[in-house]
Amino acid sequence: MRRSILLAAAALLMPLAGVAGAKVAAPFAAALADPARPAEDKAADALRLPAETLAFAGVRPGMIVGEFYPGGGYFTRLLSGAVGPRGHVYAMENQNWIKPGEAPGVPFAGGRYGNVSYTVAAFGTAAFPVKLDLAWITQNYHDLKIAKYGNADTAAFNRAVFAALKPGGTFLVLDHEAPAGTTLAQIEKLHRIERAQVVREVTAAGFRLAGEARFLRRPADDHTLVIFDPKVRGHTDQYVLKFVKPRSAK
Repeated sequence: MRRSILLAAAALLMPLAGVAGAKVAAPFAAALADPARPAEDKAADALRLPAETLAFAGVRPGMIVGEFYPGGGYFTRLLSGAVGPRGHVYAMENQNWIKPGEAPGVPFAGGRYGNVSYTVAAFGTAAFPVKLDLAWITQNYHDLKIAKYGNADTAAFNRAVFAALKPGGTFLVLDHEAPAGTTLAQIEKLHRIERAQVVREVTAAGFRLAGEARFLRRPADDHTLVIFDPKVRGHTDQYVLKFVKPRSAK
């Protein structure tokens, strides 16, 4: 029995090696092929591996998703297509990232993405009108540590995400790996955060680390370089973590 439990746990945390390609992409083919996706989004797919990310997160039709900091909507469009008309995506942007005179939510206007609600809120806000199946933050968790982007309390944010999820719900965090012992000043400079720090902070809010994927791990990345440095841009070493709210939690 003990051996079976250990094997099951190992399988849960096993890297998603060899999952790329048609087997993973098939459930999300329509979303990936969406003609409304910008050309630059499609060009980035080979490096960002969105089908693998959606599959690892367990995205499926009918899900209610809360996406933090959608930016230009790279994953928002894909999540919209993946959850389908029975699902919904609540995309929440940092109010400090909206430029003066800019109309928030323009990438999702016109009715094509009718299952997307776009809101703008204070940085670190995690409040939604309904309980979520999935909370999603990609390449932006580290930004919560950067004071000039807004006065975000990361511990309070994680607790709010926990409260926003249904029991058994998933919190996906994808970010750029940082050197051991990275300080707040270094996070701001490098736009990186240690995996260990993310795990420590998110589990402190009550989450359980349920899995980790390695398909975006790139050992050749120099963690001391800013992620925008031409030497590593688009090729940074990234971790993909799946946290779960226990089913016994309210």
